[in-house]
Amino acid sequence: MNKFRILLAKPGLDGHDRGIKVIAAALRDAGFEVIYTGLRQTPAQIVNAAIQEDVDAIGMSILSGAHMTLFPAVAKLLKENSAENILLFGGGIIPDEDLKKLHSAGIDRLFTPGAGTDEIVAYLNKRIPEFKQ
Repeated sequence: MNKFRILLAKPGLDGHDRGIKVIAAALRDAGFEVIYTGLRQTPAQIVNAAIQEDVDAIGMSILSGAHMTLFPAVAKLLKENSAENILLFGGGIIPDEDLKKLHSAGIDRLFTPGAGTDEIVAYLNKRIPEFKQ
């Protein structure tokens, strides 16, 4: 099994990190290498860390309502830094009408409340190899 490297980030002013810590533990238990950048990261800090750490994917958790700003900002910075080979996914409280817009902006998949850790692990194990081709 491939040992994928995942950077998890909490961008913006959202201070609720319990969920992303649960995701981090589940990914580690499933064999992923996980780098958690902590709270209140800027899009630039997230992209710079992802490039420095040579990760396969970035997962962001946004509960603050700033998803339409923060996700596209990270996608744009990945492109500007020639790092489009890093899969961008995330989760949070995101209205259905915003999901398609965010997908069009380069966010591969978004998990909303109720998604299980097994679903996220299965998605990453399937999607990262596809994305890297």
